[in-house]
Amino acid sequence: MESNAKIYVAGHRGMVGSALLRRLKQAGYHNLVTRTSQELDLRDQAAVASFFALENPEYVLLAAAKVGGIVANNTYRADFLYDNLMIQNNIISQSQQHGVRKLLFLGSSCIYPKLAPQPIREEYLLTGPLEPTNEPYAIAKIAGLKLCEAYRSQYGCNFISAMPTNLYGPGDNYDLQNSHVLPALLRKFHEAREQKKPEVEIWGTGTPRREFLHVDDLADACLHLLLHYNEAEPVNIGTGEDITIADLADLVRNITGYTGSIRFNTDKPDGTPRKLLDVEKLAGLGWRYTIPLREGVKKVYQEAFAN
Repeated sequence: MESNAKIYVAGHRGMVGSALLRRLKQAGYHNLVTRTSQELDLRDQAAVASFFALENPEYVLLAAAKVGGIVANNTYRADFLYDNLMIQNNIISQSQQHGVRKLLFLGSSCIYPKLAPQPIREEYLLTGPLEPTNEPYAIAKIAGLKLCEAYRSQYGCNFISAMPTNLYGPGDNYDLQNSHVLPALLRKFHEAREQKKPEVEIWGTGTPRREFLHVDDLADACLHLLLHYNEAEPVNIGTGEDITIADLADLVRNITGYTGSIRFNTDKPDGTPRKLLDVEKLAGLGWRYTIPLREGVKKVYQEAFAN
């Protein structure tokens, strides 16, 4: 991928897209194309077609998506399914029509069955029922992955897919109604410390295990795949290590300096019991993560909440 190659980063203002931009610029790529959602509604087929005809990008990184945590996923089920299907269908189809040299589609680890064997290998896709609370988002991402495979099979397109684990980092969403577990914990403990609350409530039992990857590590892995991977099968991106929600809460409590207690609300859902990705395929391609969880969370907290 030449340093002057025209690269379109879809979703460049999101946490993932902005990390991709930072990594590409750091690597010397300078011919980068972006559009805000106000400038280009990616759900609009005609608008996306006009954009591709105008810009004619050589490479596409598809990081645009409607995203959210367990509450948002379960509340706005139709929006999550429709919006994500439209975004990815338009970009992937236009990439084929305009001869894009390579496209990277970013999915999510939620595409895998709720009770998949652990750690989760790429071939476990479509071997069991999904987690009900985020099924619409997962189905959309599965459709995007399969669409990339189909365009590769039918048209010979070099469209690849990567499935990241749970992400955190600069530009994360800290809205308690729509955020994922880690940013939600950071905000809860920070506000509890500031307001001197005696306890913090955590949803569920605290026993589910989750894997977390800093978004800058994800961006580095994506660039590695763009340069070194050209196959149809998806690739998991993660650390290969996980932590219980209870231990994560303790870690966040320690980092934020909160001294109160933690109460687990067992009336609230836990979600998937465990979600750890098998990352041996990516390791075989020569990539492993570099940012430890404690170090990454501490830095994110300082950046997002430092007064």
